[in-house]
Amino acid sequence: MPTHLFDVKIKLRYETGHHMKDAKASYHHGNLRAALLAAGEKVLAVTGVARFSLREVARLSGVSHAAPAHHFKNANGLLTALAIDGFRRFLAAMRRRQETVGEDPVARILASGLGYVDFARANPALFRLMFDDERIAHDDPELTAVADAAFVHLATDVGKFMGASPFAHPPTMARTLAIWNLVHGYVQLMNAGYMKAVQNLPEVGRDAYLVELLGLLLRPPDARTPKGLSKSLVMGRPPR
Repeated sequence: MPTHLFDVKIKLRYETGHHMKDAKASYHHGNLRAALLAAGEKVLAVTGVARFSLREVARLSGVSHAAPAHHFKNANGLLTALAIDGFRRFLAAMRRRQETVGEDPVARILASGLGYVDFARANPALFRLMFDDERIAHDDPELTAVADAAFVHLATDVGKFMGASPFAHPPTMARTLAIWNLVHGYVQLMNAGYMKAVQNLPEVGRDAYLVELLGLLLRPPDARTPKGLSKSLVMGRPPR
């Protein structure tokens, strides 16, 4: 990871194919906020949150160092805006996978999980920011709304599968959280470089693997845990 701001700018310019003059053109056409968000995401992808600099975002956008203050109070404000935009795109990715599966509840949950992974794999730095970072304002009303919308999307689909609202039926909420935990943990491990055997599969193989994992949680709503399974798992040994 480059540590010098000039190195960051050069890396971004030639690896992304976006030149400073393009950002300047957006600025002069009144799209400064959009240009700053686009530049901010590129900087984040290279520097990570720890070295994220509002000054470098302005430099990459081709504007003065003071210009971002008209839209974002500080670097944390820009990071929060990036997280908000990220959650919108995140939800869109899940819905995009669902466009061709119809209304079957199981198919919709599986497609949503695949869309979750699509977004996280394509935008690892933004995904980490959305869920892990302390620099974003988690009490921001807009951020809360878009993050809640993503969760409600999953919860609604699970509710249709279980035949009960997760917000009024604890077992349905438990199933919702289990599915969320599985998909989120799966993609975090992938992004961290673990699960190499899965990473080396073609995309269709990785999708099939996640579908198989989710299938373990998508038994019929009235299915019961096999006798003795819970106890043996707690005791750390396989069931007999």
